[in-house]
Amino acid sequence: MTSGKKKSSTKATTVNKHDESSSSLALVHVDVDVDQPLSVALAPIVSSYNEKIRPVLDALENLRRLNIAKEGIQLPTIVVVGDQSSGKSSVLESLAGISLPRGQGICTRVPLVMRLQNHPLPNPELVLEYNGKHVSTDEKNVSDEINTATEELAGTAKGICNTPLTLIVKKNGVPDLTMVDLPGITRVPVHGQPDNIYDQIKDIIMEYITPEESIILNVLTATVDFTTCESIRMSQSVDKTGLRTLAVVTKADKSPEGLLEKVTADDVNIGLGYVCVRNRIGEESYEEARNEEQKLFESHTLLSRIDKSIVGIPVLAEKLVHVQAMIISKTLPELVKKINEKLNNSLHELENLPANLSSFADAMSAFMHIVSLSRDTLRKILLMGDFEEYPDGKQMHCTARLVEMLNSFASDLKNSAESIGTKDFLMDEIKVLEEAKIIGLPNFMPRTVFLTLLQRKVRGVSHMPVNFVDDVWNYLETIITTVLKRHSENYYQLQVSTRRAAENLIAKKKKNSIQHVIQAVEMEKHTDYTCNPEYLQEYYKLVSHQEAFLKEVLNVNRQTSTVKLEGVGDIEVNHLLNYPNLLSQAFDLTARLISYWKIVVRRLIDVIALHLMLSINELVDVDLQKDICKEMLSSTGGGVESLLEESPSISGKREKLSRSVKVLRESKETVANIMHRIGVYHVYGDN
Repeated sequence: MTSGKKKSSTKATTVNKHDESSSSLALVHVDVDVDQPLSVALAPIVSSYNEKIRPVLDALENLRRLNIAKEGIQLPTIVVVGDQSSGKSSVLESLAGISLPRGQGICTRVPLVMRLQNHPLPNPELVLEYNGKHVSTDEKNVSDEINTATEELAGTAKGICNTPLTLIVKKNGVPDLTMVDLPGITRVPVHGQPDNIYDQIKDIIMEYITPEESIILNVLTATVDFTTCESIRMSQSVDKTGLRTLAVVTKADKSPEGLLEKVTADDVNIGLGYVCVRNRIGEESYEEARNEEQKLFESHTLLSRIDKSIVGIPVLAEKLVHVQAMIISKTLPELVKKINEKLNNSLHELENLPANLSSFADAMSAFMHIVSLSRDTLRKILLMGDFEEYPDGKQMHCTARLVEMLNSFASDLKNSAESIGTKDFLMDEIKVLEEAKIIGLPNFMPRTVFLTLLQRKVRGVSHMPVNFVDDVWNYLETIITTVLKRHSENYYQLQVSTRRAAENLIAKKKKNSIQHVIQAVEMEKHTDYTCNPEYLQEYYKLVSHQEAFLKEVLNVNRQTSTVKLEGVGDIEVNHLLNYPNLLSQAFDLTARLISYWKIVVRRLIDVIALHLMLSINELVDVDLQKDICKEMLSSTGGGVESLLEESPSISGKREKLSRSVKVLRESKETVANIMHRIGVYHVYGDN
């Protein structure tokens, strides 16, 4: 920093230049005459950089035209942000030497990509590119043409749009720069603007400044506290250290007090430094504006104390060229790597897409192959417990899930009210015995008594097996349609046919299983039979406790209302005192029921499990293929020939990948040409 006014009008400045012995950037001294207009003052920089930078900028612009960002590849970009009326457009005007739209509210309503190109032309050439149009204009009419283009992109109201507008300026003496000017930040919508205008602007700004390849040119006014600027807050959210943020302080003449302290204290982490400028005022020419700017920073009592290396539009132009060179040299090798990776991935995906089927034989072969693959997968996951194809999809680990469903059904059946039977113990038996009395010997129990109680218990659980097989087939339908969809995903018509065939087949299988279960339940109602020796073992075990149990029930000195029965548990027995003559028969009856009910429950579980496994085997080995073929060849199935029509998803994916490959190949060629010309690590060096 200087403590007094600086009289010299020439300063030694540094510019990035590559050292042949190193891959890092070296510093080359260039004298910039700040007494001259911008075009003259920058002449040494332009001369030094034009040969090296221009080809790279042209290559990057070609990549932008190819819209390589859609492929997920970000290009190095200088992004201009600032609060509304911060002077962004004026700064860009000073750099380009042309007039941009001005007025109240948001002047920049779309991202404006400004390409400044130094050309030794007698008259400047200006071209606007948007919506596929190329509109030539001149310095006098460029502002009106930008307004016209903006209205076409963003409408005639005051809203904004994220579709970029490119302005190419070919002019003698301008720095070779490409920058993106974004709408100024405003919080309060004016008439004609949407209520969420701030959110819309913020979304656009964040999209452009978030990528690591972006350099943020933050335009601030000297009249505000930098720490409260919304643009600073946004840039800090993505660049906390400030290593890719450069600040331009406008309106230095409006608020010179404390400006030196602001830019030296750097309370907001501007890693690339500050440049203080004075923009053109009123009808000043750009040359007059530069002269006034020079006088201001040399003669003003406060502003003259600011180091000349951080004041003036020429210095800003130099810094931007420097920064641009830095980000390009840093990102170009990585850019090549990303393009190659994306291209290889897209080519791999394209190659893995199914080949277009061109004949009936091709279609039939593909059809049989898909059916075979589906059957093999279903055999693995439904019968063999092999879930290698779905290692992380627990829902597809079918054998384990079926066991869980069967265990849950068995548990529910065993723990049902009909199985436990400790509430109002023996009362059902006593009531049935009372109503089944006949004139005959007292120690003979009619068979109808046992069947009546058995049928009542079977009816009580009859819904459970039906619900279980219904749940199993619903689960299997999900599994089968998932597998078929996966193997036929490339053929839309086949997907439709296989899904319809699977749904119809599952419906038939479910109906058959429900009928089988209902029949099994009906068998249990009508015949009490088992050859399982466990029935008698369980019966004799319970009967062996009969005498002790009944004695305790009828014991008038009993201290509690419950009596423990081995194999059943603690039972409330006070209600049994009213039926002393029927207790023996009732106990014998319940012993038979408890013993036999265990056989019934186990038999239902076994029969249903065996039936389901047989049905699943038949489905996988025979039924599914037969029904799919039948459906495919039906009038609604479309026939095997329908496979010749590629599914919308695959054709869309093929088209997208082909387009991506085309763009990436052109991008690769573009970058390869420029790197062949200047070398990967010697972009700015003398070779």
